[in-house]
Amino acid sequence: VQLQASGGGLVQAGGSLRLSCAASGRTFSTSGMGWFRQGPGKEREFVASINWSGTSTYYADSVKGRFTISRVNAASTVALQMNNLMSEDTAVYFCAARGRLDSGTAYVESDYDYWGQGTQVTVSS
Repeated sequence: VQLQASGGGLVQAGGSLRLSCAASGRTFSTSGMGWFRQGPGKEREFVASINWSGTSTYYADSVKGRFTISRVNAASTVALQMNNLMSEDTAVYFCAARGRLDSGTAYVESDYDYWGQGTQVTVSS
């Protein structure tokens, strides 16, 4: 699976952005997907995850209620809708895919086998 993230940019606090991750590879529709982020001077952290069928999601407490992860298997895409953005959301955002078939949600980096290149999100206060 190859992943290409897009949609990052500069936004004011309180604004919204929608990130998209396009995947190639036959196993996308059976792979759990996730979004992680790495802020300036910080370690990469979990943001959100969705299972292979889109019926189960899981969020970090810091984004719960503000971010929504979704997927369209027919289009091999996964999205992260980010609302009410705050300055602490500033980071490079990465999409990731699990290699395990029919995989569910996961919040640990080591559960993911494929990573995209990242897209920068900057929130100005």
